[in-house]
Amino acid sequence: MDHKSGGAEPVALAEFLSRVLGRVRPLPAIDLDLTQACGCVLAADVTAPGPLPAFDHATVDGYAVRMEDVAGASPERPVSLKVLGDVSASSWRPVRLIPGTCFAVAAGASLPSGTDAVIPLGWTDEGMAAVRVGQAPKRGNGLRRAGEERESGAVLAHNGQHVTPQLIALLAAAGVGDIVVRPTPRVVVIATGDELMDTGRVSQPGQLVDVNSHALTAAASEAGAHAFRVGICDDEPEALRAVLDDQTLRADLIITTGGTGTGPGDMVRRTFGRDRTVEFSTVAVYPSATIGFGSVGPEEVPITCLPGDPGAAMNAFEVLARPIILRLAGAEPVFRPSVKANLIETVQSPANYREFRPAHVAERRGGGYTVAPLPGGPYTLSGLAEATGLMVLGEKVTTAPAGSTVDVLLFDRHR
Repeated sequence: MDHKSGGAEPVALAEFLSRVLGRVRPLPAIDLDLTQACGCVLAADVTAPGPLPAFDHATVDGYAVRMEDVAGASPERPVSLKVLGDVSASSWRPVRLIPGTCFAVAAGASLPSGTDAVIPLGWTDEGMAAVRVGQAPKRGNGLRRAGEERESGAVLAHNGQHVTPQLIALLAAAGVGDIVVRPTPRVVVIATGDELMDTGRVSQPGQLVDVNSHALTAAASEAGAHAFRVGICDDEPEALRAVLDDQTLRADLIITTGGTGTGPGDMVRRTFGRDRTVEFSTVAVYPSATIGFGSVGPEEVPITCLPGDPGAAMNAFEVLARPIILRLAGAEPVFRPSVKANLIETVQSPANYREFRPAHVAERRGGGYTVAPLPGGPYTLSGLAEATGLMVLGEKVTTAPAGSTVDVLLFDRHR
């Protein structure tokens, strides 16, 4: 297969990515409420406004005691203490322990001053006016001290960290109400081609189902973007420009598919080639073809133009569009995690091209990974659908023998 387009010398993938990603800047930071910020990336460190926990409190229902009063307690020789009162989680009046006494406390309640431990209910007879304690606790049992988890002013989360539900729980507990984040990138996906028809019907000669706009919208969403599928645009320059004019105000990135080649029907390249708003490059990556990148509209919204073949489009999204989305979001790294894996069978690869082949990755019991290429090659959508990763074969690799070690990009799939 000839991978070149119009005789152009292919550009190395690393050079192409460096050139493109060097032009992409993270979106301007904004203040967001904690709940609205989930999924975003922090644009500044978050520090604790006070100690966490904010005050000494009980972690179990039981009795707040002094160690010297219960040090000798045992089932055979229980210790009896006078119960001075109850302290609930909503109690705010300060109270103090005196020798030979205790307070009944609820989990989350502020502890009486002088408390050394909280005796769980199961270690007692659960008395009301007086309680018998049948087991001596260790100092600090059943309680947490103020600042035990984080001191006031300590860094709770770092710039560049993803905001997860678990992080939100920590920040909320520390008293943080809003944080500075990069907003979620808004991505618009447009498929071009007179031959395209929407899903729900089977392709036939002269008509092809629009796979790309559905698949790439889902891929952009999976990458963390707010993705919008515009749908199908006819092979008409004015129609494309009208769609773009309508979408630039709502987009941080526009993705088109189709029309990137040099043939008479490649409208996207001809349209953008006139004003040179998009630069098209034949990239030494397989499967793919020519990929375009530039900016459109007064706002100079980034646009990437991907091939029309679904397999090539999905591959081009992985190597270019997905990293752009993550760069806009302020995330690092922008590429999928990778592992080294032992190849199950020998594979061939085109010379001078970096191949990304759908594969199944498995963990070995003794550690490490194995990888098996899926049947049908990189253009087969059924292989992509079954893949748990992409096996990467370098430009100098023409044959990778069974047992050799290769790099594999891991898909985030819950199986």
